[in-house]
Order: sequence, then C-alpha cells, then structure tokens
Amino acid sequence: MPASPSTARAINDRSALELLQREGPLTAGQLKQLTGLSRPTVADLVDRLTAAGLIAVVGEAGEQRRGPNAKLYGLVADRAHLAALDVRTEGVAVVVADLLGRALAEASLPIDAASGTGAAVEQAVAFVERVVKEAGADRLHTVGIGAPGLIDPVTGELRDSVSLPEWHRRLAAALQERLPGTRVSVENETNLAALAEQRDGAAHDRDTFVLLWLGHGTGAAVVLDGALRRGASGGTGEIGFLPVPGTSGVPTATDCGGGFHSLAGSAAVVELAGEYGLTVPETASEPPASAVVRHAVAGLPDADRAGRFLDAFADRLALGVASVAAVLDPGCVVLGGEVGQAGGTRLAARVGERVRRMSPLPTEVRAGALGGGAVLRGALLTARDRAQEDLFAPR
Repeated sequence: MPASPSTARAINDRSALELLQREGPLTAGQLKQLTGLSRPTVADLVDRLTAAGLIAVVGEAGEQRRGPNAKLYGLVADRAHLAALDVRTEGVAVVVADLLGRALAEASLPIDAASGTGAAVEQAVAFVERVVKEAGADRLHTVGIGAPGLIDPVTGELRDSVSLPEWHRRLAAALQERLPGTRVSVENETNLAALAEQRDGAAHDRDTFVLLWLGHGTGAAVVLDGALRRGASGGTGEIGFLPVPGTSGVPTATDCGGGFHSLAGSAAVVELAGEYGLTVPETASEPPASAVVRHAVAGLPDADRAGRFLDAFADRLALGVASVAAVLDPGCVVLGGEVGQAGGTRLAARVGERVRRMSPLPTEVRAGALGGGAVLRGALLTARDRAQEDLFAPR
C-alpha cells in the first residue's frame, strides 16, 4: 500500500538528513537531484528541517550563483553534543564532539584503581565533566563507551570479570546518574575498533572480515555480511582463550594464560623480542610491545635479529588467524590495535604467507590503519549514529 502523507514526509526527511551527513552541505537543487523528489517536495522538507533546528543555511554554492537556489544547507552541528570514552585498565581517554563527529575537546587521564572503586569512578566521571566543559557543551545527548570484557546481550552492561577493575562496570551507571537525560551505552572495545576500521580504515571495502586486536591483550571482532556478531553470551571473539600449541598449558574459564593470549599479548611480545636480543625502546608515546615491533619493522637495532623476531611473531599470529579462518572463512583478517598498526604491511605479509601454507581457505591479512585510536573512533561513530537515529526520527 502507498505510504501515508506523514510517513512519506518522514521518509523524505530522513533521506535528506542522511545525505547531508554523508555528502556535506547541499543546495536544494542538489537535494532534488540526489533524492529524486520534486522541487516543491524538497522545498517543503527544507522548511520543516530548518524549523526543527536540524539544518541551516551554511553558505552559498558559488560566486556565479545567487538567490534561493544557491543556498547551501547543512546539518546544525551543535544541535547535539556527543562523548566517546576508551576505558583501559590503567585509565580513560575521552573525546567530545558535535553532531557531525568533529572533535571539540580530547584528553586522557590515568586512573588509580588502588584508591578504591568509588574513588576511581569519581575520578573518571569528574574527568568527563571537565572535558565536556572544555568543549563548550552545555549537555551531552549520547555517550559511547568502549571497554574490555564481555557485554551482556540482554542488559547491554559489562559482565562481571575477575580480570578487570570493578570501576569499569560502575562507570556507565555513574555517568547516567550525573548526566541525566543523556543516553549512555557500552560496547566491547574490539567490536568498536572493527566498526572504525570498516568505516574509516583497513576494512572499508569489506562486508565480511575479522579484526584481530593486538594491544595490551588480544581479542577479535567478527563482522559477517555487514553485521557485527556478538554470540549467545556476548563472547564472540574472546580469542585470548583459544587453546594453541606453544604455550605452557591450557586456558581455564577464569584465566587465558594458557591460550593465544600467552603468545600474542603485550608481555609475550616483549618477552619474545628479548629472546632475539631486542630491547624495548623507552617511549611514553606508545605501549612497549608496539614500540619494539615498530623498531623491528624498521630493522632496528639489527636487521637480521629484527627480521628473525618478526618471523617468530608471525608464526604465533598465524596460529590465531588460521584458526579463525578455519571456523569462519572471513576472507580477510585485519591486524588491529597498536601492535598491528606498528607491524604494518611487513608483519601482515609475513602472517598472510604462513596462513596460506596452513589453510586451504583464501584469507587476506591486512594491517590495521587506526591502531589504538580505533576504539575511541568507533565509540564516537556509535554515539553519533545513535544520536542521529533519535534526532532524525519522525516526530
């Protein structure tokens, strides 16, 4: 059946708003061309969206054109403000942005969990409030949080874990209490990194792929046919618990020490580098594992030892990648996180060569493009999407 006039208006409005988000400012004529709507219909929706405070005139199309048809309409960026958080064991990073996703303020803060859960939560919440103030935002519409651990598929909350600080689980509720009216959501950090790599990074051309997170710990995110897969308990991608050869034992339900984490976690990478005589460069700008991998890729301090270390590390990573390929056949695995980015194409090529020998399934191995910043980027993208779903919805 044909849509009612109100439904048709809502569909047209949403289509125009999404075009303005994707393409940037457009004239009424360009909106007409891209939507296929009539000139009067476009004029009506422009009036409606302007009255609703969602779009405004932001300029003119060019010096050669004047009058109503030359006006450029764009989304009102400060119609809503967003925040994204990357919560790590040792601290939290925050970015506050406008509705277009443009960063207005960004900072990070170490969190002293030894001071107690309540004090740690207060440190984090007060820090978020301070960054919001620095951004010049009166209130937040949506907050997206990326954190390690399992997300309960029913409640959407972080599940209890003995390996993660308690303040992680308390943070979302505390923010919700201190920021009334703000939408707060939590997502697994690796899932958010995969979203960011798909939108803006190494997997931009893939609807099906797996992101192998290589940072302080290990994890994986699975995207099949364009959809992120979380599993029955929210545990899809807990690859750190994957039993693999070359470890001292097997993992347990509460300890991934005997699993893939023992081969590819940050401490294991640094230890492996030491076996080849590579020392961790002293730098405050990146984690030790990514620093030593980056130096090895550059052939430092010795090209032969650096190459043998990268070969040994690639042997380890291939075990995880080949296991993922055998079960999911994603066709593409992205080496994400700080370590994956530091390894770049040289490490990815080594891993890909080994996987081709281990698996009959064609699996391209790519280096992540966004590194550790992918979590914060993914959290911001998620917050922006959810804010726009609300603001762009028919009233």
